[in-house]
Amino acid sequence: MFSDNKKPRPMNEFGGQPNRIEKNTKIKGEITSEADFRIDGKLEGNVTTSGKVVIGKDGYINGKVECVNADIEGRFNGELIVKDLLSLKSSATIEGTVSVAKLAVEPGATFNAACTMGKAAASASATKMQSTAKNEPAKAS
Repeated sequence: MFSDNKKPRPMNEFGGQPNRIEKNTKIKGEITSEADFRIDGKLEGNVTTSGKVVIGKDGYINGKVECVNADIEGRFNGELIVKDLLSLKSSATIEGTVSVAKLAVEPGATFNAACTMGKAAASASATKMQSTAKNEPAKAS
């Protein structure tokens, strides 16, 4: 019935369309998603996703982010937990605490953060947070 021959946008590996906060949009709150997330506006709050977080050149997050991968061109201030690769573009500005398995930084990026690196560091941060939330002691693996 539709003859426009347009193909649908590809779905990401988690089975959902990527989410976006567009430029000139400000959001306060907590976001949980299984799909990728792109922020070109401003977010004050937390993002938890089993996908990738992208902060565009005009994007800004002040809060806590937990994700598998992250590409940052804009600004971030807070706690950042990346289970795999954090990629900082030359225009990125990071402040706060970072726990990451792998880190890639382009020349020109500003990285003013306390950083813990390695697969064990990213996993330990996630486990510590889960254990703390349940008031149980953290367990070493």
